[in-house]
Amino acid sequence: MKRILVVCTGNICRSPMAEALIRRELESRGAQGYIVESAGTGAWDGNGASEGAYLVSLENGLDLSDHRASLLTPQRVESSDIILTMARHHRRRAEEMGGDGKTYLLGEYAEGSSGGEVSDPFGSDVSVYRETYCEIEELVKAAVDRILESANENSDR
Repeated sequence: MKRILVVCTGNICRSPMAEALIRRELESRGAQGYIVESAGTGAWDGNGASEGAYLVSLENGLDLSDHRASLLTPQRVESSDIILTMARHHRRRAEEMGGDGKTYLLGEYAEGSSGGEVSDPFGSDVSVYRETYCEIEELVKAAVDRILESANENSDR
């Protein structure tokens, strides 16, 4: 099993949407053997998804009603194979916890370059959440391409 961990700040907006999108993208491609989770560098354990993330996800066929925020810990970092973060400060925090060499900005990982950060929609109106969702959705498709290419390369060895 390969573990993918998605990280943002509160684990109530960006990372839950990305987690659900990665899971759906892997399933739609028939990929098996992946566990996808999310965490936040400043999460309050047990919080549900923000209203905006919940509504926009529902509009796109994803249900975040069971999501519960959880704090990023060294144990979660250690048990993950790939850590995808929304911002540079999230990446730094994961690397401080031992994630060096397996932690990337989602934009970097997806685009194979120095991709940008995904801005936090928290506190914004639903239109901003829709923009963030679309941005994450595009990045996730490219990231899953890379994840599956890497898995195929490793299985060919």
